[in-house]
Amino acid sequence: MPLTEQTRAAAADIIARYPPGRSRSALLPMLHLVQAEDGCVTSEGVEFCASVLGITQAEVSAVATFYTMYKRRPVGDWLVSVCTNLSCALLGGEEVYARLSQRLGVGHDQTTPDGTITLEHAECLAACDYAPVMTVNYEFFDQVDPESASEIVDALRRGERPAPTRGAPLCTFAEASQQLAGLPDPRPEAVAGPGVGEPSVAGLLVADALAEAAVSSDGVPVDGAPVDGVPGATPQTDDPTKGS
Repeated sequence: MPLTEQTRAAAADIIARYPPGRSRSALLPMLHLVQAEDGCVTSEGVEFCASVLGITQAEVSAVATFYTMYKRRPVGDWLVSVCTNLSCALLGGEEVYARLSQRLGVGHDQTTPDGTITLEHAECLAACDYAPVMTVNYEFFDQVDPESASEIVDALRRGERPAPTRGAPLCTFAEASQQLAGLPDPRPEAVAGPGVGEPSVAGLLVADALAEAAVSSDGVPVDGAPVDGVPGATPQTDDPTKGS
């Protein structure tokens, strides 16, 4: 179906952000824009992007099929992504995905019959420090298990919007796509929640402890100094013959 005049006007605004002759740089937000209208990047969306950006449909399709954030089949209101990569898999991510697949009656990249929820397993959601994790329209739900993940999905099916562990309140997939296109979020309550937590900075805390323990009161490095909270750890030394 043809794109709405509202989408065409938004496209013109997006393209105007880029210098003359560089309109092709607007392709990524443009793909999010057309995806917001149809729930996926349709052939009409590809044709539209190519036409207004002055590039070929093959170039548009190459980008749309490369990034997993662009969908080629309609997505429901809620895209539920479960990480099944190494860190999450070791801590139960596969079990979370299996439970949700059974509960929803769909597999990877499939949508429930009522069109509300699309399930996918994700290779990595860049949150190993909170494994296992899942996202709903790219908002994080950390350290989930089969039970807590099922409760989140059940709430979505009831029409509720459970609060993510971190980040902004949930919005629909279409609304998220509009924001990724660079359009303003009209929701007055869209204030970001908690951000980075202690698990995300654990490595920095260890590094600080190592650095502090490796320097004496007069500023001279102390080889073999004990490191609080890091049993058996030894600070780095500039002398390659030491500490081995």
